[in-house]
Amino acid sequence: MHPRPSPIAASLYTLRDLNADVIIMHGPHGCCFRTGRLLEGDGVRVLTTAMAENDFIFGASDKLKETLKKAEEMFNPDLVGIVGTCASMIIGEDLKEAIESVKIDAIVLPVESHGGFGEGDNTEGAIAVLESAAQYDVIPQEEADRQIEMLKLATKVEKTRGMAQGDYIKPNFGDNKEKIAKLIIEKIKEGKKIVFVLNAKKETAYLFADILNTDFSKIKSDSGDKVTNPLIIANLDENIGLPRIRNHAHNIKTELERNTIAIDYIIGGLDEYPITPRKAEEFIKNNDIDLVVVSGVPHALRIEDLDVESIAITDGPRLVEPLKNLGYNHVVAELDAHSKTLGTDKIVDSDFGMMLRTVIQWENDK
Repeated sequence: MHPRPSPIAASLYTLRDLNADVIIMHGPHGCCFRTGRLLEGDGVRVLTTAMAENDFIFGASDKLKETLKKAEEMFNPDLVGIVGTCASMIIGEDLKEAIESVKIDAIVLPVESHGGFGEGDNTEGAIAVLESAAQYDVIPQEEADRQIEMLKLATKVEKTRGMAQGDYIKPNFGDNKEKIAKLIIEKIKEGKKIVFVLNAKKETAYLFADILNTDFSKIKSDSGDKVTNPLIIANLDENIGLPRIRNHAHNIKTELERNTIAIDYIIGGLDEYPITPRKAEEFIKNNDIDLVVVSGVPHALRIEDLDVESIAITDGPRLVEPLKNLGYNHVVAELDAHSKTLGTDKIVDSDFGMMLRTVIQWENDK
């Protein structure tokens, strides 16, 4: 009942992850305006055919061909994506005909997605890109099949455990960050066994990894002994996923290692967030854990099956209520994860990560 991400936006992000140089949106100039502008920060040139009222009646294939020619002249791209929109797809514009008519050196992927594509799930747009990429030999069919399976599982997670369950969910900005940070620090001082689980999605991992990028060894325990650092479980396998996604995992791991932050258990890649929690759940069940902190996509972890105090850190105000309904004791909401992480190759400050480090400083200054 409330707005959700569009298949068109998912198509744009997936083309970005394939390292497309140029994306042409075949539709009105305002379609997915914000997403297109944000992707410019990731080095992708996003163009539009700027369809207008007459084009909705008579078609705009000439505009598409002209835009494709200009894209080659201006940017000399290796990989171009042409993404359909509601306007062009409803009137039956033929993206492939334009590609065949305009011979350019780049590989050009036609992506016939629109706002209501398939069941209307945003993942439908990503799947359309992967199918086209496999057809044009940009990625192996086996990788496309694996990615599509992950996307379908992600949709299931959102529809059964996330904000796509059907009912209207009022935005909620979660628990007080200072209070939750103090709770974690107090548990560490008491010598409790804590696990941080990073189960993040794509580039948003740069934000959620900041929570791990905290030197908990600076905390002074109540007994004066050196504190035990929390264990870290993360979906940062740099050998899984599309090129840009693998690079994100590599960058985060390298930066954490440089800051002497050790990852204890890697549970998969950044595009495997619907299934990686199974390994985290097994670890938590088999160890005597006092507190688990899950960041990124915490609703993919079956917290209701675990007898442990829990904190979820999410990027969606509309996910706070579902996470508490699942059984999380505390929920913290980060804002603007996508806009903060587009275009970066380094861990970026998160509100909660900064709060953790601030509370540690306050404790040490007492």
